[in-house]
Amino acid sequence: MSAFLSACISRYPIRAWFAALGVGCLGVAVAGMQLQHLLSLAPCPYCIFQRLLYMVIGTLALLGFLLPVAGPFWAVAIIVLALLGAGVAGFQTWMQAYPDLAPECSFTDPNLIERLVDLLGMQWPSLFLATGFCTSKEWIFLGLSMANWSFLVFSGVVIYCVLLLQVKRLPE
Repeated sequence: MSAFLSACISRYPIRAWFAALGVGCLGVAVAGMQLQHLLSLAPCPYCIFQRLLYMVIGTLALLGFLLPVAGPFWAVAIIVLALLGAGVAGFQTWMQAYPDLAPECSFTDPNLIERLVDLLGMQWPSLFLATGFCTSKEWIFLGLSMANWSFLVFSGVVIYCVLLLQVKRLPE
């Protein structure tokens, strides 16, 4: 990593970086829910699972803000979850690109993600009820579907946390 980037990141306390990440990820989840309601979108199980991952990542990042001494632990946990999210968003992107080849959600035996989303949807339908199809592209912005944007955001979260892990810091 360049000395310039390291100096820029180390200029601010680790707590600020975790707070920004937490607010950003929770903001992405809220923005997705608002788009769902404003545009009458029907989220699929993979969309809902990605929403859940944003909420968990945001919560872990806020824990990193509250307990910065365990910053490397929080960053690694966030990287693992963001890689999972990027994988799910990438798979959904593939499903949207090749709908004839993709097994549609809810038409085959439910996988672990679909079962978790169904369970959460029964408990908290306003947050987690999946009513859409995984291959549909109901919302497109700048030529990219929501799954495409989600892949980019999860990838950005991975890069963000990798950079945080590489910076040598003074004690706070």
